[in-house]
Amino acid sequence: MKKPYDMSVPDLHGRLAVVTGGSDGIGLKLAQRLALAGAEVILPVRSAVKGDMALEQIRSAVPRAVISSRVVDLASLASVKSLADTLLTEGRPINFLVNNAGVMAPATRHTTADGFELQFATNHLGHMALTGRLMLLLRAGEARVTTVTSSAARGAKINWGDLQSAERYSPVRSYGASKLANLLFALELDRRSRVGGWGIVSNAAHPGTTLTNLYASGPNLGRNRPAPHEAIMRRLASWGVLVHSAEAGMLSPLYAVASPQAQGGALYGPDGFGQFTGGPAELSIYKSALSASDATQLWQVSERLTGVLFETKV
Repeated sequence: MKKPYDMSVPDLHGRLAVVTGGSDGIGLKLAQRLALAGAEVILPVRSAVKGDMALEQIRSAVPRAVISSRVVDLASLASVKSLADTLLTEGRPINFLVNNAGVMAPATRHTTADGFELQFATNHLGHMALTGRLMLLLRAGEARVTTVTSSAARGAKINWGDLQSAERYSPVRSYGASKLANLLFALELDRRSRVGGWGIVSNAAHPGTTLTNLYASGPNLGRNRPAPHEAIMRRLASWGVLVHSAEAGMLSPLYAVASPQAQGGALYGPDGFGQFTGGPAELSIYKSALSASDATQLWQVSERLTGVLFETKV
């Protein structure tokens, strides 16, 4: 039997990591590995109950883990501000920020309290707003910011005339656009940091095709009967085809976050066929994300939509 892929992680004692979406899936596995390496880890999660369960699971695996949770709903700009205000009050420089939480392909279009389409709001706008509001702590910690994207970004496009998918909603197309926005944001953040001397390294990573509850929670929104996505994924995983575990899927984001060899302005993901599975490797930036003008436009539009201006946070 082929041994699972793995990677070594340097000693992270004295370092602080903030991992969104760390209550399950790759976020939970990633938080556990960072804690095992000695980092203090904060898990901003939507559900306090799930946060407590995640802390218990990590402490069971890593008894000496220094880990805590905070409550945030990334689909709410007010909730993002509340979390950022809490962390700013605590005043700890942040060394690693992992923008990982997300929602995938709800069957019907959902909007947030701020009036944004749910996937674009949660996956992109919430994370961009959080990063912007935490700039003082990120700069103080000379942070590495890793934003988790998806291979779905490869064939995605940003519809500038309908960013919120109000005129035409497609679960998969809207998801791909939100993950392309993640990648464009990660690349633009690194560029602006280098130009502005912010001292932040920003990169992106995707986990490949990973069996997590992302395939159940999102696709089941707006449905009366269970969506087939999770069942299909479990069948493929049982056959050992095109799907790997959260433990394996976590490795590419972990490499982007913690490897001394990981660079800013880069994309990391599995090196196997179609980037579905495999060990962590640097990938070519997708053609869909090569446009500097798209990255700049998305940045400007997102600052306007969120009300978070990075230049005022440095």
